[in-house]
Amino acid sequence: MDNRPIGVFDSGLGGLTVVKEIKKKLPGESLIYFGDSGRTPYGTKSKETVIKYSKQDIAFLLSMDVKLIVVACNTVSSVALPEIKDLVQVPVLEVVDPGADAAIKKSRTGRIGIIGTPNTIASSIYSKAIKQRNPEAKIFAKPCPLFVPLVEEGWWDNDIARMIAFEYLKDLLKENIDTLVLGCTHYPLLSDTIRKVVGQEIVLVNSAEEVASALEQMLLNEDLLTDSSSVQYRYYTSDSVDKFKELGSLILEEEVCNVERIDIDKYEFSFYHA
Repeated sequence: MDNRPIGVFDSGLGGLTVVKEIKKKLPGESLIYFGDSGRTPYGTKSKETVIKYSKQDIAFLLSMDVKLIVVACNTVSSVALPEIKDLVQVPVLEVVDPGADAAIKKSRTGRIGIIGTPNTIASSIYSKAIKQRNPEAKIFAKPCPLFVPLVEEGWWDNDIARMIAFEYLKDLLKENIDTLVLGCTHYPLLSDTIRKVVGQEIVLVNSAEEVASALEQMLLNEDLLTDSSSVQYRYYTSDSVDKFKELGSLILEEEVCNVERIDIDKYEFSFYHA
């Protein structure tokens, strides 16, 4: 047993969709969340910048003595994690493999659409992961760079969001996909808008739900489940605390109070993995 908290980080507020599912699946576990809203989005930045930011985010969580890190950011999982995962001294769970597993299980025809940030789509990480599981699958991918800013602004289901979603998704619909992977943890917050565009027949794969299930299994495998009756949730941001409280409360569907702003630039990864 290990009563230390689980660390979760994302480029902004989207990773709270993962936190929400973890809290449902593992209500006894304490969580520390960092959302880098001050530097969001990661998905349009260079590989070097994403790696730099990811190292700082991980360094912050390690400074809080977490027992495991959940990378609730598809861009980090796609671009940075392959280079830095082996340097981290605690188990690390990313979002791609659980999402790929779910896509294979849920697709009836093997025609699978993937949406994500430009970096995630350019990396082809989801396409490769799905093809490894089913070489016969037909993959159709589309970058959706404006989705993250929409979510961070709180514009989840309005006319602007629907117009943008239609422009992004219309070509995928022509490919007769039966499953659509929401390849960014911000995107589940746009599920209602996306559903209005794609209709009821296409299965939406929410990676946040899949990550929570994978986390439960990892904690069991690593003997890291808590036996403490004291549960704490602590939230950190690199931007506005008030905005985090407002939108975070909407995402989690409960009041978020324990939020602190930090200077993420002061955290150096090399110090924590020496």
